Amino acid sequence: MIKIAPSVLSADFSNLAEALRPVASADYLHVDIMDGLFVPNISLGFPVLAGIRKATSLPLDVHLMVDRPVRYVERFCDAGAAIVTVHVEADTPENTHTALDKIHAKGKRAGVVVKPKTPAEAVLPFLDKCDIVLVMTVEPGFGGQKFMADMMPKVSQIRRWIDERKPGCELEVDGGVAPGTCRTCIDAGANVLVAGSAVFGAEDIPGRIAALRGGV
Repeated sequence: MIKIAPSVLSADFSNLAEALRPVASADYLHVDIMDGLFVPNISLGFPVLAGIRKATSLPLDVHLMVDRPVRYVERFCDAGAAIVTVHVEADTPENTHTALDKIHAKGKRAGVVVKPKTPAEAVLPFLDKCDIVLVMTVEPGFGGQKFMADMMPKVSQIRRWIDERKPGCELEVDGGVAPGTCRTCIDAGANVLVAGSAVFGAEDIPGRIAALRGGV
């Protein structure tokens, strides 16, 4: 089953509860956390995540674009995350393993993220601990970038490893996912699609979620 995770940064924060109501048919709500160090932009923190948790019943898929995320994963779990993903590029392998263990100890789902220039092989040391792997199809930290179709071989390779080693692990893509690109992601092996403006900017948001889920 294809799952859709609308990106909350594209929602209207002036009335968040109302803005999130039309995405109720989605599977997750994707929340990007940026610290201004690992990526140039700064976004949400713990209190805002807790507020988002109160505004929706969707599981919160929290993507940490932060330096040394091992320092913060437990607090994001406590603030309402159901899933927490950390970048393999953001810390040492030892600390990344520790971060995944801390997330699991909180009873949450854990995963790793790879940026476009990071090879697929970077996920392998962590795959046995992953409930989800996220492949960025744009450079992290900025919205509105063009979808990188050349990331699809990476997605397909990670899908093969997941099928061989961790069949229950989900494979997510984030960046430029829209009606013209969703089928490409699905065909490459992704089963979770993050979409921001393609969802929140649609006239018929539930209809757009259904269309993306169907690969159209």
